[in-house]
Amino acid sequence: MMCCCLLAAALAALPVPQDVPELLRTFDGKAVSDRETWESVRKPELRKRFLETMYGKRPAAAEHPQVAFSSESADRTMMDGQAVRKRVRISYEGPYGSNSFVVTAFIPKSEKPVPSFVLICNRDAQKNIDPERVEKSPFWPAEEIVKRGYAAIAFFIGDVAPETYNPATAFLKGVFPCYEQPKDRGDMSWGTLSAWAWGASRVMDWIETEPLLDAGHVAVVGHSRGGKTSLLAGATDERFAMTCVNCSGCGGAKLAHIDLPESEYYALFLSSRVTYWFCGKFQRCFMNRDRPIYRADAWPKACAPLDVDQHEWAALVAPRLLAIASATKDSAAGPLGEWWTAKLASPAWELYGKKGLVGEAWPKADCPQQEGCVSYHLRAGEHTLSLYDWTCYMDFADRHGWRR
Repeated sequence: MMCCCLLAAALAALPVPQDVPELLRTFDGKAVSDRETWESVRKPELRKRFLETMYGKRPAAAEHPQVAFSSESADRTMMDGQAVRKRVRISYEGPYGSNSFVVTAFIPKSEKPVPSFVLICNRDAQKNIDPERVEKSPFWPAEEIVKRGYAAIAFFIGDVAPETYNPATAFLKGVFPCYEQPKDRGDMSWGTLSAWAWGASRVMDWIETEPLLDAGHVAVVGHSRGGKTSLLAGATDERFAMTCVNCSGCGGAKLAHIDLPESEYYALFLSSRVTYWFCGKFQRCFMNRDRPIYRADAWPKACAPLDVDQHEWAALVAPRLLAIASATKDSAAGPLGEWWTAKLASPAWELYGKKGLVGEAWPKADCPQQEGCVSYHLRAGEHTLSLYDWTCYMDFADRHGWRR
């Protein structure tokens, strides 16, 4: 709506992307103008490039894991009789060991299978995804999700792979030692973001076996580093019908080819203790290769331009639903850059005869753009996942008939 958009003059004063890699042009320079070429050539080469140079490749055994499901506790009727709580232990076994993690689900009582939202929780589990509902948090408003007719499902990232903030020990616990030995890790081995996304896919494995859940309508949700993870899950696992990427910033939904002085940038990650989020090759391929022109005097000159950007990663979600969200007081995540990713990824949906992001200007706060298959909203407030964000995600699902 016009009232929700900045005036053209104001938009013109904002930074704009520069030298952005072309989404619909292959690495060898050929234009992509149809769905078939996208599916057979461009999409596979983009996925390969991002996995080999940024997020890492999983061991073959991890791509097709042996998994089993068991009840962690007896099912309980909760939320004033409106929902069934299930606690499920997801066990997996690889060539070098086995492990497990627990997922919590509140499923609204219904005569037919219900759609669901899966939260990749990157905050204190007891305070934010408490299965007893003693601690209730807007980070996972399970009661409100259930009232809307959706199942609220969540798991804690630290139960899949630890947050050590020590790259030297990051791959010694959790899922990693089950599928590889330390000596076998290479430059392109999977990082922790990929491991957490792998956990989301194992939750999807369980959902496909649960008769109370509609496996065809499952959204994966993440915030901050969890948002980077949810985008990775949506880009690599096509069973997720919707991908919700909340305040994810650099390495998530924020475009790199735009100069936003207060936002995260790749060199910040690569000079910190979170390099283990990515693969080893990431440093060589991405260090100082994005475009922080405002830091040109602080970092060495890039050896070459960055030849991919996050709009191409986000486009791998097409033709499924994609929802990207920002917050007005979250400058580190680069809200304008996140909107540009949504905008520049949209031509991928058009190849399928669908609309991507509908909206020519960055919206004002609390005015969601949801008319296409790509949604964007800018929430007033801080860096968090709020009830307002969840409401927007559920509204978007409603628009596409998820509760019919």
